[in-house]
Amino acid sequence: MPADADLLPAVRALARASRLLERGCGDLSLSHYRVLSAVAAGDERASRLAQRLALGKPTISAAVDSLAIRGYLQRRAVDEDQRAVALSVTDEGLQALAQAETAMTHRLAALLACADRPARVVSALGELEAALDRMADVRSPGMVR
Repeated sequence: MPADADLLPAVRALARASRLLERGCGDLSLSHYRVLSAVAAGDERASRLAQRLALGKPTISAAVDSLAIRGYLQRRAVDEDQRAVALSVTDEGLQALAQAETAMTHRLAALLACADRPARVVSALGELEAALDRMADVRSPGMVR
């Protein structure tokens, strides 16, 4: 494991890259994008979203409320649990998600065009995503993704 000082360039690069992507999100904030994309990927419970995205339940609730008001998410009761609510992405939400992902993909492609080894960067980001999933699983053992 690299020393903390050796990790600073990576931290700074990720922070700058997240800002680059957020500018491409259109009507969505990056936070709302993360929630919407997680629901689209199959996480339909707010508690699971909070664990997977490492956010507090109040933060998730506020994001879900905002996305539902905008017509991007829909809530429905869960038959076997009266307290639970399942979330799903609406057609409008899928459209907003697709637009944001297209724009962010284009921004990332432009950034990768400036990299010496773009395939290596993409591979490393894929490994980072897998590590984030493993970290989420450690935080919430036994939960099915």
